[in-house]
Amino acid sequence: MALGNDQMMCNARQASLLALLIASGAILGGCAESGHSAKSSWSSGDSPAISSSAVQNYKVGKPYQVAGVWYYPQEDFDYDETGIASWYGPDFHAKLTANGEVFDQNAVSAAHKTLQLPCVARVTNLENGRSIILRINDRGPFVNGRIIDLSRKSAQLLGMEGKGTAKVRVEVLNEESRVLAGKLKPDSSGTEPKVASAAPRGSVVAETLPPPPGITARPVDQPATPAAPPPSRREAAVAEADLSNQVVNTVPVHPTSLYVQAGSFGRHDNALRLSARLSNVGKPQIQQATVQGRTVYRVRIGPISNVDEADRMLDAVVAVGQTDARVVVD
Repeated sequence: MALGNDQMMCNARQASLLALLIASGAILGGCAESGHSAKSSWSSGDSPAISSSAVQNYKVGKPYQVAGVWYYPQEDFDYDETGIASWYGPDFHAKLTANGEVFDQNAVSAAHKTLQLPCVARVTNLENGRSIILRINDRGPFVNGRIIDLSRKSAQLLGMEGKGTAKVRVEVLNEESRVLAGKLKPDSSGTEPKVASAAPRGSVVAETLPPPPGITARPVDQPATPAAPPPSRREAAVAEADLSNQVVNTVPVHPTSLYVQAGSFGRHDNALRLSARLSNVGKPQIQQATVQGRTVYRVRIGPISNVDEADRMLDAVVAVGQTDARVVVD
């Protein structure tokens, strides 16, 4: 029986993603205010071993400390957060990432402080609507107020290379990330996964983001052309290697604001106490929200007009003891 267009498109997307899953790299990096990363020293035993032969490994890792701050890696296949992105590139090109891959600044990848490595995520620039799918395979950025560190190519595709930072949403793709984890995780006996020793470079799933100037992109609401039959593994790998022909998604842009979120509590009285402690720092407000079916009370300062001001406010909140405070976009 012939497959319908929806099924064919799904098969093609999964084939492309499987090619993506065995490609690309990023590096152990944190990010400076300009958008370029500043490599930080790891002060725990969880730093990646640098060897002459880079391999692809699945890694969650132990808690580690950078510049006096502790980070606690964990698997999170439902991760969905907003914040500020930065990018890194030349200083780390061809070095090893936290899970042993070789960082290629011209591949589509990223670094995150705690997510499982590698995983597949959608990153959307909330300032211009550009959205891409990439692999997270490194640790960083080790700068307060940054949620993700993008490779240079990723920053270019999202239209934020020149600016250095951007308000973004980061969503881990559950199904694709679980497939990737299943392929790379050692089995219960400790045997390492069988992964090809070499693979063509490439790491993005085509979705629709504006191409470079002079090239017209298909509007996001225009019906897609019926999918071709699922490509072979080799065809998908070759297509993924040509990043210049990659298509980026565009989504509607809505007004957003920056906030420093000092804490989130299940009890309103705890939120009130923190709000009182922060009264000399800014004008905190308590916002009620529902997360996974339960009510939480968020203590936030804002809205804040720009990233520099948000950075200063975050530093002030951290200085009074709220080390888990972060910049969020809402």
